[in-house]
Amino acid sequence: MLNTINIMIDGIETKVAKGTTVLEAARDLDIHIPSLCYLKGVNHSSSCRVCVVEVGPRLIASCTLKAEEGMKIQTNTKKVREARKTSVELLLSDHDRECLSCSRSGGCELQTVSNDLNIRTVTYVGEKSSQEKDYTSPSIFRDASKCILCGRCVGACGTMQTVGAINFAKRGFDTVISTAFGRPLEESTCVNCGQCIMACPVGALTEHENINDVWNALENASKYVVVQTAPAVRVALGEEFGLPVGTRVTGKMVAALRKLGFDKVFDTNFGADLTIMEEGTELISRITSGQNLPLMTSCCPGWVKFMEHNFPDRLDNLSTCKSPHEMEGAMVKSYFAKKMGIDPKNIVVVSIMPCTAKKFEGSREELSNESMQDVDWVLTTRELAAMIKEAGIDFVNLKGETFDSPIGEGSGAAVIFGATGGVAEAALRTVFEITSGKDLETIEYTAVRGMDGIKENVIELPNGQKIRTAVVHGLGNARKLMEAMERGEKAYEFIEVMACVGGCITGGGQPIVDARTSERIDIKAERAKAIYTEDEAQTVRKSHKNPYITALYEEFLGTPNSHLAHELLHTHYVKRSKF
Repeated sequence: MLNTINIMIDGIETKVAKGTTVLEAARDLDIHIPSLCYLKGVNHSSSCRVCVVEVGPRLIASCTLKAEEGMKIQTNTKKVREARKTSVELLLSDHDRECLSCSRSGGCELQTVSNDLNIRTVTYVGEKSSQEKDYTSPSIFRDASKCILCGRCVGACGTMQTVGAINFAKRGFDTVISTAFGRPLEESTCVNCGQCIMACPVGALTEHENINDVWNALENASKYVVVQTAPAVRVALGEEFGLPVGTRVTGKMVAALRKLGFDKVFDTNFGADLTIMEEGTELISRITSGQNLPLMTSCCPGWVKFMEHNFPDRLDNLSTCKSPHEMEGAMVKSYFAKKMGIDPKNIVVVSIMPCTAKKFEGSREELSNESMQDVDWVLTTRELAAMIKEAGIDFVNLKGETFDSPIGEGSGAAVIFGATGGVAEAALRTVFEITSGKDLETIEYTAVRGMDGIKENVIELPNGQKIRTAVVHGLGNARKLMEAMERGEKAYEFIEVMACVGGCITGGGQPIVDARTSERIDIKAERAKAIYTEDEAQTVRKSHKNPYITALYEEFLGTPNSHLAHELLHTHYVKRSKF
């Protein structure tokens, strides 16, 4: 075939498509070539030299070497092994090797490669680069002493997300990964999405940890500590305990949270249903008035901050709705506090999120009421797993338990918020029925599902009104869509955006999957499948049918978009520097 070529790897003859790299060809044959800087779809720089192979007399990095007709490749000669060991030993010579206390111990790709290459001593010693730690961001902690300059974080931030908050700076031995002008991360254009953390093979980038803050709150007898969990957490937490990717652990998670000592265990799905009521009403209102269209979702704090930096003239298009966990926090400190007779100042709200950007969001002044933040602490899925392990809880063998009422009950529509397209589908389920006054028999809007970067669809309401909808995930795709709109090439009434590719299921706070595993398993697809399965298992699958949401409006808020609802559940955004 004209589009294939013949090559030989370790004596095995094979056909590969033109343009295939030697690394890809070898892995298709189950021949393992170690790598560090390579991350499929994100970074292909051949900078670490760990993936070298022998082609004739030359050693060449296989991650960027395109296969050629008749090429003979050897992956396991003495010359190859020694070159790989030398490359890794040089990395270790300038690396903070305090592995036992590192957050990535046991899951560090440098550690794995070192073990695989049987490196037992560090041959090269000498001057070490002096690196500072950056604690300034409420979301992301940077420890440059552990950085191996692989460039994967730069690829994730610049190429994939088009944020460009970090890049290589200086030269030679002094090379570092830095923000513009070396400013603290907090003062950069970072949107806190955490995809740099997911890309990092070592412990140079982690979430800004708040575990001790939550332990202290739980130990404080004067505080009533409430926890809520986002839908994406339940389909990923099990991975931290050795369960297969996409395993649903909802009941075990609730049981573990009770064992940790939380006074109430709520489900952010309640807040998601509330978001649909407020945002769906807002959408109908904007379509009716023709103002500030398209309505863009505001559930994702990484996307919101991206807009504040890059498209400030479009901030009026963002929904004024707070995100689901912020809405839930506001309801805990108002509606729930009133029902329970608890002073809201004594309530601590902890959110377990798949997202590092939620940490920044929780600290925003715009998300508070009466000098109280709606949410006090945000923990990632990884941090929750760490707490469960620290407490000695046998997570895998826990018996499932259910969320507490009334703020622990959510619909199937709320569950699918965790996957790209979920917010749009949940909103359409409710908007369609509210405008028609009829119950729908078929409620799945499959046109907004799937992993295409930009999905477009037109929904026709019973009154003949058409809603042109776009669903976008990954900020690189979001930028493409926004720029197309600015050029007048695209027009919509409703746009859903999630900063992370795949949505919250692959958020910056989820279990980290090493580069090799992510090539073999479609993490996004497995977790999304679990999300939709949980939706199908729910008795109530539409937000406006949730009886606890109905009671909330009857007893407290009045109607969606009421004055009180706007006071507690809506917010505004701020223009930020582009540099």
